[in-house]
This record gives sequence, structure tokens and C-alpha cells, in this order.
Amino acid sequence: MSWQDEIDDLRRREELARRMGGPDKVKRQHDGGKLTVRERVERLLDAGSFHEIGALTGVARYGADGTTIEEFTPANLVTGRGRIDGRPVVVAGDDFTVRGGANDAGIKGKLLQCERMARDLRLPMVRLVDGTGGGGSVKNLEMLGYSPMPKAFLWDTWTDNLGEVPVVSLALGSVAGLGSARVVASHYSVMVKDSSQLFVAGPPVVARTHRQFDKNELGGSQIHTRNGAVDDEAASEDEAFARARRFLSYLPSSVYELPPHIQSDDDPRRREEWLIEAVPRDPKKVYPMRRIVDALVDKGSFFEMGRNWGRPIITGLARLGGWPVALMAGDPMHYGGAWTAKASEKITRFVDLAQVFHLPVVHLVDVPGFLIGPDAERDATIRFGMRAASAVLQSTVPWCSVLVRKVFGVAGAVHQNSTRYCMRMAWPSAEWGSLPIAGGLEAAYKGEIEAAPDPEAKRAEIEARIRRFASPLRSAEKFDVEEIIDPRDTRPLLCEFAELAAPLRTAGPVRFGVRP
Repeated sequence: MSWQDEIDDLRRREELARRMGGPDKVKRQHDGGKLTVRERVERLLDAGSFHEIGALTGVARYGADGTTIEEFTPANLVTGRGRIDGRPVVVAGDDFTVRGGANDAGIKGKLLQCERMARDLRLPMVRLVDGTGGGGSVKNLEMLGYSPMPKAFLWDTWTDNLGEVPVVSLALGSVAGLGSARVVASHYSVMVKDSSQLFVAGPPVVARTHRQFDKNELGGSQIHTRNGAVDDEAASEDEAFARARRFLSYLPSSVYELPPHIQSDDDPRRREEWLIEAVPRDPKKVYPMRRIVDALVDKGSFFEMGRNWGRPIITGLARLGGWPVALMAGDPMHYGGAWTAKASEKITRFVDLAQVFHLPVVHLVDVPGFLIGPDAERDATIRFGMRAASAVLQSTVPWCSVLVRKVFGVAGAVHQNSTRYCMRMAWPSAEWGSLPIAGGLEAAYKGEIEAAPDPEAKRAEIEARIRRFASPLRSAEKFDVEEIIDPRDTRPLLCEFAELAAPLRTAGPVRFGVRP
């Protein structure tokens, strides 16, 4: 006697689950310009690779015989394993067609199980978030018959995962409460422009204490990809999936492995002639740092993260001779590259990412110090700045700094971990000190300048005299800087650094001290 009847029942239930919230709800999702959760999973993963887990979880209604299923509402969370570029990953996707992605049958258990699966199988975790994602709604009070106590049932697992496996979160709709926490508690997060929003609480709740807001007005991507809550903004869901896949391509599947090397067809000895004049002689003129980045790394390999927030610092993943590295660079287009509170937050998070996943760091340095002024003081810049400094000083991954232009003040002092050997080289355009010359003259030579018949001419005379001593060649005489290089030689030297760093990387978990 076979078990075919039971298998037939199983297949029928699976088919009911694949209907999600039904044709009307699916149409509504599509009419809103959004994909369904199952379409999202298909587009994210390698074709045919998804193995679903927990498909039968949901709420069933049985006929009079107590065995025939007449109606089935699936839990609004689809979970399972699949592959991205051939590598296994764990994926969890909210189904907005079932009660708007709010808590439903078994969703908490599925959420917890898939996070534990990622951690214990040492696989990347990808969250497709569209709804509250497990927090439930007020309607639950009537459904359950009591008011559940708030429980941080996922947070310890989230914390463990952030120290062990890559975690990517894509906000693909209106995300609130626990859903928004799931987006933020990740290494890399993306929102879709216009069609996704992120809230602690959505417009109906906020209207009770403030006023009525439009969803994008309250929590659109134009807000959260600029305040640092979310890393990046995508123009479409497909672009968000592509960014997730690309981010993961630079990282190991877990901290127990090393970032993968790929074959590069870009000559590591390539020299870009224009780099000799990339930095203007006039210190008041800015220049495009991203163009320099693209010239130094393997062609087309720079994957920028967080472009719209913390803008004085550029952060992203890249390859040098096929080896993945974490790259950050000062951007003189924004506050001259001075570290703001937000830029400092960005640096802390980025250095932690590099440390956790064993990525060597390349730092193209142009930092005139911490941002100064009343706004900087109100933002507690020094507090966030010292958190960034601690992240750098606690890092143990191989590190190479290229001093491109300014290296001043406390922020300049932590361009690398000075307590251990880190590679460093300076361009002839570099200058450093406790204060920039232009700003320090007024304080150091105030009396002499004011007493002169022509104060402006006297100031220019003093500056010209002082600048002779600020040459990096003078510092090299005292071995205060180890090496001054032709900018055109930078890529070959960075590729050599990546080769030297590769065998130094050690797999395994890392531990951090407290950030002040």
C-alpha cells in the first residue's frame, strides 16, 4: 500500500500556498508596480535553485469531515535556500499579498528558523522585506484573544549573524516596526525609489501624534539613504537584486572562509598617465576622487556603498589583481573631505565590515580633520569621530594608506592603525600636520600679520615661507613618511599590497572592544 494519497494532499497544499493572497491581492501588488514575493525570489536566485522550507505553514479551514482542506491562507513569509552565482544562500521574503506582510501563522517560527539556518550552516542571509515582517498588527489582539508581551525573539540571532555571515536586506515596499529593524540590522541594505518606505511607525500611527503624512514624505528612500539608515537606493527591484548579488560576490559565505579571488584581465602594472596631474596645485581647488578610485582598482570592479550619506568619505568594495578589498577615500567635493558625524558613522560601520569578513583595507587619504563649527558641535562630531578612530585602531586586517592630499588633525592621525605595521605611501601632492597651514597662520602669526603695513601681503609671504617646510620630501628625510611615489605607480603598488595581504588573512570570528 503506497502513500500516494498523502503525497497528493501535500502537492495540493503546496499549490494553495503558491497562490499567496489570491488573484485579487496579486493583481493589486502588480498594479502597485511591485513583484510578488515568489517572483522576487526567482529573480534574485540562480534559475531553478530555490528549495522552499515551510511552504505548508499557514491557516487552514477544514470541511465537515475534519480532514478535507477547503481553504488555506499561507503564512506571509517565504523561506528557503537557493544559490547566487552558484553559492548557496538563505532567503526570507515577506508576502505582502497576505495581510500586508503582518504577523500571521508561524511567521515568527519561520523568521527565527531561517536566521538560525544561515548562522549554523554558515550561509549568507538575504531578506526581502515588504511589511511589518513579524511584528503583527492590532488585529492580532482579537485573533489571539490576548495582548502578547513584546519580545526580542530575533535580536540575539541578528547580532550573532552580523558577526558570522553576510546579511543583505532589501526594502521592497512599505516597511514598518520589526520589518524596518530587519532592514537596518544588516551589512548592506537597499531601498527601491518611490515604491519602498521605511518607518518606525507608518503614517496612520504617526497621524495620531503628529499630522497626516504621505508614505514617501514620512519614510521614503530620499530620506533614509541620506541619513544613513539604509545604504543605497535602487531605481527598480531588479536593480536591488543585482546590487545584492554584487555585494555578496566580494565576501566569503561566512567568517570561517576567506573572500574569494577571481581571475582579472586588468594588468596589475597598468599606469594611468593623467594621475600625475589628478590633484590640482591650488589647494582650494577640488578634484574627482571617484575617477582616481576607478583608475586604481581593477576596471569596473568598484562597488560603492552609501554614496548618498556621510558624503565626505567614499566607501565601497573593489578588486586589485582579482583580490577583493575594502576601499575608502576622502571626497574633497563635500566639506573638503572633513569627517562629519555622519561620515564618522559610515567609517565605523565600513571598517567593522572589513574586519569581520577579512577584507584588506585601502585608504585614499584626503582629510583636513574633523568638521568644525557650530553645526559640527551640535552633531557631537567628536563623539562619532572617536568611534571611527577606535574602529580603525582596533582593526587587524592588512591596511594600506595612500596619502593623496590633506592629512590633518585627529582625523588625519587615524588614517590607519598606527600601533602595528600598515603599508603607507604618499603622493607629492600630500601635506600634513596638526593644522592646515592656511588656517593656522592667523593664530600663529596674528601679531606679525596685523602689524604689517600690508597684512595680506605679509600673510602671503609667511605662507610661502612655511610651505617650504611642509613638503612631503622634508618629512621623508626624517622617515616621518616611508615612501613618496609617482601617482602613476599607485596601481602596481596596490596590486602588490593585495598579493602580500592575501596570505595574511585569517578565517574565523573576530571580537571588538567597546566603541566610545
